[in-house]
Amino acid sequence: MRNVVTIACKEIRSLFVSPVAYVVLTGFLLLGGWFFFNLLFQLDYLLTLYTGFRRFQALPSLNLNEHVMAPLLHNLTIIFVILVPIVTMRSFAEEKKSGTYELLLTSPLTIFEIVMGKFLGCLFFLFVMILATGVYPAILLYYGNPEIGVLASGYLGLFLVGTFFVSIGLLTSSLTENQIIAAVTCFVTLLLLYVLSWPAESTGTIVGEVLKYLSVIDHFSEMVKGVIDTKDLLYFATLTVFSLFLTQRSVESSRWR
Repeated sequence: MRNVVTIACKEIRSLFVSPVAYVVLTGFLLLGGWFFFNLLFQLDYLLTLYTGFRRFQALPSLNLNEHVMAPLLHNLTIIFVILVPIVTMRSFAEEKKSGTYELLLTSPLTIFEIVMGKFLGCLFFLFVMILATGVYPAILLYYGNPEIGVLASGYLGLFLVGTFFVSIGLLTSSLTENQIIAAVTCFVTLLLLYVLSWPAESTGTIVGEVLKYLSVIDHFSEMVKGVIDTKDLLYFATLTVFSLFLTQRSVESSRWR
């Protein structure tokens, strides 16, 4: 465990000494802030409109969770599809490019420790990104009355989605020494997983159900609604562990070449 923490700390330091981390974090907060305040203004406009037309019976349906936080969290996952590949592309690819990959593999560290250390390092940066968006629900809690349980469930889903995306990013980075190729491969993979359920309604029943189950967004949507189901937790845990397993096998194959 000590070696894993050491690798994770090294990964975190290498992230924060480069401008990439600050550019990614700034871009993430700017886009998140734009979506948040835009959704908030839209809700305020609807409230004003319904009040003006005296449609008071429709006002209870205009709640903060459904009209602000739910679409905001969905938008943040789309930003993850774009930014997570940038964060993870250098994890193994840069080591290969700079020539330190061989030193890492011949060190007394195990492959599991190397992979988990890099995974936890990137995951810590992802956690910082999500934590920085905590100002948005804090504003809603201060000025409004959103459901805390639904907020917590949505943020748990956002973290699980990000965790899975990071594991995919590490896998694509371990397959090449070119960071651009790693980032593009990761982006295409994440985008495919995101839109996988789109043709589900136009396909057969069995195929449609399979596509819906494999789609990230379908599992995430349930958690945004406040529903924490075992099958959704198992989905994210299984695919994350499987991606890390493939990453370990990819790195291990390099040791014996």
